[in-house]
Amino acid sequence: MTRARTLRDLAEGLNLSTATVSRALAGDEAIAAATRQRVAEAARSAGYVPNIAGRMLARGRSGFVGMVLPVRGPALVDSFLGEFVTGLSEGLVARGNDLILAAATEGQSELAVLQHLVASGRADGVVVTRIAEADERVAYLRQSRVPFVAHGRLLDDDISYAWLDTDGAHAFRQAFEMLYELGHRHFGLLTITEPMTFRHLRQEGLMEAIRERGDPGVRLDIVTAPRFDQAARHEAISLLLTAESRPTAILALFDELALTVMAAAARQGLSVPDDLSVIGFDNVTAAAYAPPGLTTFDAEIRKAAREIGDLLVEHIENSDAPPARRLMRPRLVARGSHGPAPVQWAATEQPRVSGGEQC
Repeated sequence: MTRARTLRDLAEGLNLSTATVSRALAGDEAIAAATRQRVAEAARSAGYVPNIAGRMLARGRSGFVGMVLPVRGPALVDSFLGEFVTGLSEGLVARGNDLILAAATEGQSELAVLQHLVASGRADGVVVTRIAEADERVAYLRQSRVPFVAHGRLLDDDISYAWLDTDGAHAFRQAFEMLYELGHRHFGLLTITEPMTFRHLRQEGLMEAIRERGDPGVRLDIVTAPRFDQAARHEAISLLLTAESRPTAILALFDELALTVMAAAARQGLSVPDDLSVIGFDNVTAAAYAPPGLTTFDAEIRKAAREIGDLLVEHIENSDAPPARRLMRPRLVARGSHGPAPVQWAATEQPRVSGGEQC
Protein backbone atom coordinates (compact mmCIF):
# COMPACT_ATOMS: atom_id res chain seq x y z
CA MET A 1 0.00 0.00 0.00
CA THR A 2 1.23 3.54 -0.80
CA ARG A 3 1.78 5.97 2.05
CA ALA A 4 -1.48 7.02 3.74
CA ARG A 5 -1.48 10.59 5.04
CA THR A 6 -5.04 10.60 6.38
CA LEU A 7 -7.49 8.14 7.85
CA ARG A 8 -9.55 8.45 4.66
CA ASP A 9 -6.53 7.42 2.54
CA LEU A 10 -6.06 4.34 4.70
CA ALA A 11 -9.77 3.47 4.59
CA GLU A 12 -9.96 3.81 0.80
CA GLY A 13 -6.94 1.55 0.37
CA LEU A 14 -8.67 -1.11 2.49
CA ASN A 15 -12.10 -0.58 0.93
CA LEU A 16 -13.52 0.08 4.43
CA SER A 17 -15.38 3.02 5.91
CA THR A 18 -13.35 5.60 7.84
CA ALA A 19 -15.47 4.85 10.93
CA THR A 20 -14.57 1.16 10.79
CA VAL A 21 -10.87 1.89 10.35
CA SER A 22 -10.92 4.43 13.18
CA ARG A 23 -12.61 2.00 15.55
CA ALA A 24 -10.26 -0.81 14.50
CA LEU A 25 -7.19 1.32 15.24
CA ALA A 26 -8.68 2.23 18.63
CA GLY A 27 -8.99 -1.48 19.46
CA ASP A 28 -12.78 -1.52 19.50
CA GLU A 29 -13.72 -5.16 20.17
CA ALA A 30 -16.98 -4.69 18.26
CA ILE A 31 -14.80 -4.80 15.14
CA ALA A 32 -13.82 -8.35 14.15
CA ALA A 33 -10.33 -9.36 15.30
CA ALA A 34 -9.32 -10.24 11.75
CA THR A 35 -10.34 -6.77 10.57
CA ARG A 36 -8.49 -5.09 13.43
CA GLN A 37 -5.35 -7.03 12.54
CA ARG A 38 -5.74 -6.25 8.84
CA VAL A 39 -6.14 -2.53 9.57
CA ALA A 40 -3.16 -2.47 11.95
CA GLU A 41 -0.90 -4.20 9.41
CA ALA A 42 -2.01 -1.85 6.65
CA ALA A 43 -1.40 1.19 8.85
CA ARG A 44 2.15 0.03 9.58
CA SER A 45 2.79 -0.74 5.93
CA ALA A 46 1.46 2.63 4.81
CA GLY A 47 3.28 4.56 7.49
CA TYR A 48 0.02 5.97 8.81
CA VAL A 49 0.29 7.98 12.06
CA PRO A 50 -3.02 8.81 13.79
CA ASN A 51 -3.76 12.47 14.32
CA ILE A 52 -3.35 13.04 18.05
CA ALA A 53 -5.70 16.02 18.16
CA GLY A 54 -8.40 13.98 16.48
CA ARG A 55 -7.91 11.13 18.91
CA MET A 56 -8.25 13.57 21.81
CA LEU A 57 -11.57 14.84 20.49
CA ALA A 58 -12.90 11.36 19.80
CA ARG A 59 -11.82 9.75 23.05
CA GLY A 60 -11.91 12.72 25.38
CA ARG A 61 -8.32 11.89 26.38
CA SER A 62 -4.88 13.01 25.28
CA GLY A 63 -3.09 9.66 25.46
CA PHE A 64 -0.39 11.26 27.60
CA VAL A 65 0.61 10.69 31.22
CA GLY A 66 2.54 13.33 33.13
CA MET A 67 5.37 13.21 35.64
CA VAL A 68 7.32 16.00 37.29
CA LEU A 69 11.06 15.44 37.10
CA PRO A 70 13.00 17.26 39.85
CA VAL A 71 16.37 18.48 38.57
CA ARG A 72 18.78 18.66 41.50
CA GLY A 73 22.55 18.99 41.26
CA PRO A 74 24.70 18.70 38.13
CA ALA A 75 23.02 15.57 36.76
CA LEU A 76 19.63 15.73 35.05
CA VAL A 77 18.48 12.58 36.81
CA ASP A 78 20.04 10.13 39.25
CA SER A 79 20.34 6.39 38.67
CA PHE A 80 17.05 5.65 40.35
CA LEU A 81 15.03 8.15 38.31
CA GLY A 82 16.77 7.10 35.10
CA GLU A 83 15.60 3.50 35.54
CA PHE A 84 12.19 4.61 36.74
CA VAL A 85 11.48 6.86 33.75
CA THR A 86 12.62 4.11 31.36
CA GLY A 87 10.32 1.54 32.93
CA LEU A 88 7.38 3.93 33.14
CA SER A 89 7.73 4.82 29.47
CA GLU A 90 7.79 1.13 28.56
CA GLY A 91 4.66 0.43 30.59
CA LEU A 92 2.76 3.32 29.07
CA VAL A 93 3.75 2.61 25.47
CA ALA A 94 2.56 -0.97 25.89
CA ARG A 95 -0.87 0.47 26.67
CA GLY A 96 -0.85 3.01 23.82
CA ASN A 97 0.10 6.02 25.94
CA ASP A 98 3.10 8.34 26.08
CA LEU A 99 4.94 10.14 28.86
CA ILE A 100 5.24 13.90 29.38
CA LEU A 101 8.12 15.01 31.63
CA ALA A 102 7.81 18.43 33.26
CA ALA A 103 11.09 19.57 34.82
CA ALA A 104 11.16 21.24 38.22
CA THR A 105 14.48 23.04 38.27
CA GLU A 106 16.46 24.14 41.31
CA GLY A 107 14.34 26.52 43.37
CA GLN A 108 11.08 25.55 41.67
CA SER A 109 8.29 23.98 43.67
CA GLU A 110 7.41 20.47 42.44
CA LEU A 111 3.83 21.16 43.49
CA ALA A 112 3.64 24.32 41.38
CA VAL A 113 4.98 22.49 38.32
CA LEU A 114 2.53 19.64 38.94
CA GLN A 115 -0.38 22.08 39.25
CA HIS A 116 0.58 23.71 35.94
CA LEU A 117 0.82 20.29 34.26
CA VAL A 118 -2.63 19.28 35.50
CA ALA A 119 -4.22 22.64 34.69
CA SER A 120 -2.90 22.50 31.11
CA GLY A 121 -5.05 19.44 30.42
CA ARG A 122 -2.21 17.78 28.53
CA ALA A 123 -2.12 14.69 30.73
CA ASP A 124 -4.87 12.16 31.41
CA GLY A 125 -3.16 11.12 34.62
CA VAL A 126 -0.06 11.66 36.72
CA VAL A 127 2.67 9.61 38.38
CA VAL A 128 4.34 10.94 41.55
CA THR A 129 7.48 9.47 43.11
CA ARG A 130 9.44 9.72 46.36
CA ILE A 131 6.45 10.29 48.58
CA ALA A 132 6.86 12.30 51.77
CA GLU A 133 5.32 11.23 55.07
CA ALA A 134 2.63 13.89 54.49
CA ASP A 135 2.81 14.82 50.81
CA GLU A 136 1.22 18.00 49.44
CA ARG A 137 1.26 16.57 45.89
CA VAL A 138 -0.90 13.63 46.90
CA ALA A 139 -3.28 15.95 48.76
CA TYR A 140 -3.61 18.19 45.70
CA LEU A 141 -4.18 15.32 43.27
CA ARG A 142 -6.81 13.71 45.50
CA GLN A 143 -8.63 17.03 45.82
CA SER A 144 -8.49 17.72 42.08
CA ARG A 145 -9.69 14.16 41.32
CA VAL A 146 -6.98 13.64 38.72
CA PRO A 147 -6.14 9.96 38.10
CA PHE A 148 -2.72 9.28 39.63
CA VAL A 149 -0.54 6.53 41.02
CA ALA A 150 2.13 7.11 43.65
CA HIS A 151 5.43 5.27 43.81
CA GLY A 152 5.57 5.09 47.57
CA ARG A 153 3.16 5.68 50.43
CA LEU A 154 2.03 8.25 52.95
CA LEU A 155 2.46 7.32 56.60
CA ASP A 156 -1.31 7.59 57.06
CA ASP A 157 -2.49 4.25 55.71
CA ASP A 158 -6.17 5.25 55.93
CA ILE A 159 -6.00 7.74 53.04
CA SER A 160 -7.38 6.25 49.84
CA TYR A 161 -5.27 6.54 46.65
CA ALA A 162 -3.46 4.22 44.24
CA TRP A 163 0.12 3.32 45.05
CA LEU A 164 2.89 0.81 44.46
CA ASP A 165 5.75 0.52 46.93
CA THR A 166 8.70 -1.69 47.83
CA ASP A 167 8.88 -3.22 51.30
CA GLY A 168 11.98 -1.48 52.59
CA ALA A 169 11.16 -2.28 56.23
CA HIS A 170 11.37 -6.00 55.48
CA ALA A 171 14.67 -5.51 53.62
CA PHE A 172 16.35 -3.70 56.53
CA ARG A 173 15.11 -6.32 58.99
CA GLN A 174 16.60 -8.99 56.73
CA ALA A 175 19.88 -7.09 56.44
CA PHE A 176 20.19 -6.80 60.22
CA GLU A 177 19.48 -10.49 60.80
CA MET A 178 22.03 -11.52 58.17
CA LEU A 179 24.73 -9.28 59.66
CA TYR A 180 23.89 -10.28 63.21
CA GLU A 181 24.35 -13.95 62.31
CA LEU A 182 27.77 -12.98 60.92
CA GLY A 183 28.77 -11.66 64.33
CA HIS A 184 28.13 -7.95 63.92
CA ARG A 185 26.94 -6.12 67.02
CA HIS A 186 27.86 -2.50 66.26
CA PHE A 187 25.81 -1.08 63.39
CA GLY A 188 25.68 2.26 61.62
CA LEU A 189 22.75 3.69 59.67
CA LEU A 190 23.37 6.42 57.09
CA THR A 191 20.12 8.17 56.25
CA ILE A 192 18.69 11.51 55.09
CA THR A 193 17.07 14.42 56.89
CA GLU A 194 14.12 14.83 54.50
CA PRO A 195 10.82 13.40 55.88
CA MET A 196 10.38 10.75 53.20
CA THR A 197 8.20 7.76 54.03
CA PHE A 198 10.74 5.26 52.69
CA ARG A 199 13.30 6.73 55.10
CA HIS A 200 10.95 6.23 58.05
CA LEU A 201 9.93 2.68 57.07
CA ARG A 202 13.46 1.39 56.43
CA GLN A 203 14.81 2.87 59.65
CA GLU A 204 11.86 1.54 61.64
CA GLY A 205 12.33 -1.91 60.08
CA LEU A 206 15.95 -1.95 61.27
CA MET A 207 15.12 -0.75 64.76
CA GLU A 208 12.26 -3.22 65.12
CA ALA A 209 14.61 -6.06 64.22
CA ILE A 210 17.07 -4.88 66.88
CA ARG A 211 14.32 -4.68 69.50
CA GLU A 212 13.01 -8.11 68.58
CA ARG A 213 16.48 -9.64 68.90
CA GLY A 214 16.65 -8.32 72.47
CA ASP A 215 20.45 -8.41 72.65
CA PRO A 216 21.80 -5.69 75.00
CA GLY A 217 25.16 -5.92 73.21
CA VAL A 218 23.76 -4.45 69.99
CA ARG A 219 24.62 -0.83 69.30
CA LEU A 220 23.25 1.39 66.53
CA ASP A 221 24.71 4.75 65.49
CA ILE A 222 22.50 6.86 63.20
CA VAL A 223 23.85 9.77 61.15
CA THR A 224 21.87 11.94 58.76
CA ALA A 225 22.51 14.46 56.00
CA PRO A 226 20.33 16.39 53.55
CA ARG A 227 19.90 14.28 50.43
CA PHE A 228 21.59 16.65 47.98
CA ASP A 229 24.21 18.17 50.31
CA GLN A 230 27.45 16.42 49.37
CA ALA A 231 29.53 18.15 52.04
CA ALA A 232 27.09 17.17 54.80
CA ARG A 233 26.98 13.62 53.46
CA HIS A 234 30.76 13.24 53.64
CA GLU A 235 30.79 14.76 57.13
CA ALA A 236 28.15 12.26 58.30
CA ILE A 237 30.12 9.34 56.87
CA SER A 238 33.30 10.63 58.51
CA LEU A 239 31.53 10.63 61.88
CA LEU A 240 30.90 6.91 61.47
CA LEU A 241 34.27 5.90 60.06
CA THR A 242 36.56 7.96 62.30
CA ALA A 243 34.79 7.35 65.60
CA GLU A 244 36.95 5.88 68.36
CA SER A 245 34.64 2.88 68.28
CA ARG A 246 33.29 2.68 64.77
CA PRO A 247 30.56 0.35 63.46
CA THR A 248 31.59 -2.92 61.85
CA ALA A 249 28.57 -2.77 59.51
CA ILE A 250 26.85 0.20 57.88
CA LEU A 251 23.41 0.11 56.29
CA ALA A 252 22.80 2.97 53.87
CA LEU A 253 19.31 4.16 53.01
CA PHE A 254 20.00 3.68 49.28
CA ASP A 255 22.83 2.63 47.00
CA GLU A 256 24.17 6.10 46.24
CA LEU A 257 24.90 6.57 49.95
CA ALA A 258 26.35 3.06 50.27
CA LEU A 259 28.71 3.61 47.34
CA THR A 260 29.90 6.86 48.92
CA VAL A 261 30.61 4.98 52.17
CA MET A 262 32.68 2.38 50.29
CA ALA A 263 34.70 5.09 48.54
CA ALA A 264 35.33 6.92 51.84
CA ALA A 265 36.36 3.68 53.54
CA ALA A 266 38.88 2.96 50.78
CA ARG A 267 40.40 6.44 51.18
CA GLN A 268 40.88 5.74 54.89
CA GLY A 269 42.57 2.43 54.20
CA LEU A 270 39.67 0.32 55.42
CA SER A 271 39.01 -2.94 53.65
CA VAL A 272 35.43 -3.80 52.63
CA PRO A 273 34.31 -6.30 53.88
CA ASP A 274 37.29 -7.34 56.09
CA ASP A 275 37.13 -4.17 58.22
CA LEU A 276 33.66 -2.94 57.36
CA SER A 277 30.51 -4.42 55.86
CA VAL A 278 28.28 -2.14 53.76
CA ILE A 279 24.75 -2.78 52.49
CA GLY A 280 22.60 -0.56 50.27
CA PHE A 281 19.16 -0.58 48.69
CA ASP A 282 17.87 -0.27 45.09
CA ASN A 283 20.46 -2.27 43.11
CA VAL A 284 21.34 0.53 40.71
CA THR A 285 23.69 -0.40 37.87
CA ALA A 286 26.81 0.97 39.57
CA ALA A 287 26.29 -1.34 42.57
CA ALA A 288 27.56 -4.35 40.61
CA TYR A 289 30.76 -2.64 39.44
CA ALA A 290 32.05 -0.81 42.51
CA PRO A 291 34.70 -3.17 43.96
CA PRO A 292 34.14 -5.55 45.67
CA GLY A 293 30.52 -5.30 44.50
CA LEU A 294 27.83 -3.77 46.70
CA THR A 295 25.49 -6.08 48.58
CA THR A 296 22.08 -4.52 48.19
CA PHE A 297 18.37 -5.16 47.73
CA ASP A 298 16.93 -5.19 44.24
CA ALA A 299 13.91 -2.91 44.24
CA GLU A 300 13.26 -3.84 40.58
CA ILE A 301 12.84 -0.17 39.79
CA ARG A 302 12.20 -0.62 36.09
CA LYS A 303 9.66 -3.40 36.65
CA ALA A 304 7.90 -1.39 39.36
CA ALA A 305 7.66 1.62 37.04
CA ARG A 306 6.20 -0.52 34.24
CA GLU A 307 3.56 -1.80 36.65
CA ILE A 308 2.79 1.75 37.76
CA GLY A 309 2.22 2.74 34.13
CA ASP A 310 -0.18 -0.19 33.74
CA LEU A 311 -1.97 0.67 37.00
CA LEU A 312 -2.42 4.28 35.93
CA VAL A 313 -3.89 3.41 32.53
CA GLU A 314 -6.29 1.01 34.27
CA HIS A 315 -7.22 3.82 36.66
CA ILE A 316 -7.81 6.25 33.79
CA GLU A 317 -9.97 3.77 31.88
CA ASN A 318 -11.86 2.49 34.95
CA SER A 319 -12.14 5.50 37.22
CA ASP A 320 -14.88 3.94 39.35
CA ALA A 321 -12.73 0.97 40.41
CA PRO A 322 -11.22 1.11 43.92
CA PRO A 323 -7.61 2.39 43.93
CA ALA A 324 -5.04 -0.39 43.61
CA ARG A 325 -2.31 -0.94 46.21
CA ARG A 326 0.71 -3.14 45.62
CA LEU A 327 3.62 -3.87 47.97
CA MET A 328 6.62 -5.52 46.28
CA ARG A 329 9.15 -7.61 48.22
CA PRO A 330 12.75 -6.64 47.33
CA ARG A 331 15.31 -9.36 46.64
CA LEU A 332 18.65 -9.55 48.44
CA VAL A 333 21.59 -9.35 46.00
CA ALA A 334 24.56 -10.69 47.94
CA ARG A 335 27.85 -9.42 46.55
CA GLY A 336 31.23 -8.80 48.14
CA SER A 337 30.65 -5.84 50.47
CA HIS A 338 29.46 -7.81 53.50
CA GLY A 339 31.12 -10.50 55.58
CA PRO A 340 31.84 -11.69 59.14
CA ALA A 341 32.47 -9.10 61.82
CA PRO A 342 36.18 -8.44 62.47
CA VAL A 343 37.17 -10.32 65.62
CA GLN A 344 39.12 -7.38 67.04
CA TRP A 345 35.97 -5.24 66.88
CA ALA A 346 33.74 -7.59 68.90
CA ALA A 347 31.15 -5.48 70.70
CA THR A 348 31.79 -4.97 74.43
CA GLU A 349 30.02 -1.63 74.98
CA GLN A 350 26.57 -0.92 76.22
CA PRO A 351 23.89 -0.50 73.54
CA ARG A 352 23.43 3.04 72.26
CA VAL A 353 21.64 4.85 69.45
CA SER A 354 23.29 8.05 68.21
CA GLY A 355 21.11 10.55 66.43
CA GLY A 356 17.95 8.53 67.07
CA GLU A 357 15.87 6.86 69.73
CA GLN A 358 17.03 4.10 72.03
CA CYS A 359 16.51 0.58 70.66
